[in-house]
Amino acid sequence: MSVDLQAQLRAALADVADAALCVAYSGGPDSTALLHALAQLPEARARGLRAVHVDHRLQAQSPAWAEHCRAFCATLDVPLTVVVAQVRRGRGNGLEAAAREARYAAMAAELRRGECLVLAQHRDDQAETVLLKLLRGAGPEGLGGMRPLRAFGAGALWRPLLACPREDLLGYVGAARLPVIEDPSNADTRLARNFLRHRIMPQLLQQWPQAVCAIVHSAQLNRAAADALQARWLPELERLRDPANNSLDTAGWLALDPALRHPMLDHWLHAAGLHAPTTAQRQQIERQCQAQAGRVPCIRWRDTELRIWKGRLWAMSPQEPPPADWTIAWEGQEVILPGGGSFALHPADARLPAPVTLRLRQGGERLKPMGTPYTRDVRDLFQQGEVPPWQRHACPLVYDGDELLAVADRWASARGVALFAAAGARPSWRLCTAPVGPHPGSAD
Repeated sequence: MSVDLQAQLRAALADVADAALCVAYSGGPDSTALLHALAQLPEARARGLRAVHVDHRLQAQSPAWAEHCRAFCATLDVPLTVVVAQVRRGRGNGLEAAAREARYAAMAAELRRGECLVLAQHRDDQAETVLLKLLRGAGPEGLGGMRPLRAFGAGALWRPLLACPREDLLGYVGAARLPVIEDPSNADTRLARNFLRHRIMPQLLQQWPQAVCAIVHSAQLNRAAADALQARWLPELERLRDPANNSLDTAGWLALDPALRHPMLDHWLHAAGLHAPTTAQRQQIERQCQAQAGRVPCIRWRDTELRIWKGRLWAMSPQEPPPADWTIAWEGQEVILPGGGSFALHPADARLPAPVTLRLRQGGERLKPMGTPYTRDVRDLFQQGEVPPWQRHACPLVYDGDELLAVADRWASARGVALFAAAGARPSWRLCTAPVGPHPGSAD
């Protein structure tokens, strides 16, 4: 049994070339078998084999579990890093999902450039994942289950055991007499996966003994279908997306077949570090795309706000309105704005001849931009300049006393232009943007 697992892993190492290896080690049977088997392979050790343990701080025993993992790794002479996850509750996604997001975020932050995070998820986990996705109304991408290899953090996420049954890993642990942690939460059937594992799967297997094999085979077919669809919608995404602001053309998106439209939206959101919508939220987005001109619909879920403006879809993390009375003395240094983003002079070492004040918009501000004959409402300038409505509340206004000199780096009075020229610099307003790259808890 032990030789078989090690042989499987030795063969699988070819899938990740020469990447360094970091095992996600919980101390449970699955990850214990994976870590121990890899530690027996000289070719794995040659890749700097190490482990990471995530302490969620959700159980009183978690410090003892971390010590268990340290002791076991010491016996294997494998370096271990223990990281503490920040589990954010009360976001409407349940403790199970919140802990998973925190775990993946912690591991993504720990992963080194080009390194593979190795997970012990196996064939039975894959079957459970597909059934959970089915119950959530997923399409081919979700029903394709977990990918063996995908981009993650600064490196990749690798699941070499997706074809290996759970019983083989338990057999390995028993044969080698390996110490493992038994997390009591794994028996809590109030959690969706545990309910499926302990209540539903045994009954399915009693009636259909080949259920796991059939589900995994179906996942492979769905993965092939999802990949074929991706080959069609990925070029469409490049056509519809504005790389300058990462927005999507609404009419072009709606014109796509749902089989292309839905996975494209999910991919676009995941690439911005955001979550995909539910079926009901997706339908609401499609309805709101037909909203009357002048409206700015906003659909919110979990960590995401999706807005429809100027015929385009815009996605971002939820924004808290900044304090209207915010002010700060400014001579040109970089200032982090309370509504997100920053404001500074460029070049960075430039300074104004005299300090001014930065404020945020309160309403009723007026400015006479240099070169124009009229004083204008800042509101009108925003509209004419097509500044997105959700960015206006965080726009820095430059004052000298009660005189408005400039609106960020977009408009300035003659006196404001002269002030910046005297410093030999120009103002730069950097907007708060979503992270680029796969969301650690979004895919499979």
